[in-house]
Amino acid sequence: MKKSGSTEISQLLNAMNVEGGFPISVLTDRHGFPIASAANTGQNADTQSAVVAMVQKTASQVRDQLGMAQTDEISLYDTDGRRLVCRPFSVNGHDMILAVLVADRKSSYRRLTNQAVAAICKMWKL
Repeated sequence: MKKSGSTEISQLLNAMNVEGGFPISVLTDRHGFPIASAANTGQNADTQSAVVAMVQKTASQVRDQLGMAQTDEISLYDTDGRRLVCRPFSVNGHDMILAVLVADRKSSYRRLTNQAVAAICKMWKL
């Protein structure tokens, strides 16, 4: 039986979470509607999707008002050292955001999110 696209992406996100030690990751459309997610027990993908939508809206307003180019990354840090990293990208004319919660300041995420974005683009183009 063939897996659905969102199932394959969820599996990809889960593998990324395991390798990076991320408690949650979510792929949303540009409005923050979830496409796929992977989360540890106790993490809420719907809540993270809503936050991603607010972050994207803020970034769009800043970009429009300052005349900046497309956003590459948006990060929010909390006082405990955790950060929410949002990576906007486009594939086949669809704007998406990959968001991951990074557990601490020392954790690396850029290579893993780059690989995930590339894999999602490859899946989406099929």
